[in-house]
Amino acid sequence: MPETFVLVRFLNALLQGVEVKAFQSVGLSPDAAAHNAVGVNQSLSLELLVVAGLIAFFLLVRLTLSVEKANPAQQIAEAIHEAIGGQAEQVIGHGYERFQAYATCIFLFVLINNLVGLIPGITAPTSSIMVTLGLAVPTFLYYNFQGIRAHGIVGYLKEIAGPIWWMAWLIFPIETVSHLARVMSLSVRLYANMFAGDLVTLVFFSLIPIGAPVVFLGLHIFISFIQAFVFMLLTMIYLSLAVAHES
Repeated sequence: MPETFVLVRFLNALLQGVEVKAFQSVGLSPDAAAHNAVGVNQSLSLELLVVAGLIAFFLLVRLTLSVEKANPAQQIAEAIHEAIGGQAEQVIGHGYERFQAYATCIFLFVLINNLVGLIPGITAPTSSIMVTLGLAVPTFLYYNFQGIRAHGIVGYLKEIAGPIWWMAWLIFPIETVSHLARVMSLSVRLYANMFAGDLVTLVFFSLIPIGAPVVFLGLHIFISFIQAFVFMLLTMIYLSLAVAHES
């Protein structure tokens, strides 16, 4: 964690004292509490900054909403809404609207965290496996929750077990492992691509500081958009499978 990153130092100064007091309240000595306190790292601080930026952007859009004369922020928000809504309608179909907010948040959050890596001296948060795992687990819980909501607990378990009852003993464990593997698939795919992209850009910046890195910065932007889109698309696919009803 680079101590030169002002936001990291600020958040640690703000939160670490609270964490130490919480440890002390359960019986730890001051030294043990200070030792067990977990500091905020650069990835988490950047994620919080991205969240604050997205909240500020959508608050601005909401407060300046106009039917007659849309400002640039509103036009951007409407374009994002229409693009993701169209994709969700194609993948999920009827009732896609209730999942659109989650898909939009996932896309924007992943995209901006990917693009943060373009800033010299800052590593993209999504090049950390803990960050990508932190995105994959809520997605896993979300689509399973929506599946249970659509079918009920028993009905959803039946969906996982498959339509042939006498094969359920085989299909159910296979499908369970398949669902759990989605967490690894979502997290490792995003992590590996962004880590490799950051590494390649850093290497070429070191070897050829003028000219050539521009190409790799363009490649980083392209990969950032593709990986955000893939993460969002897989989320939509998992949701469509979870809530689908057999005809």
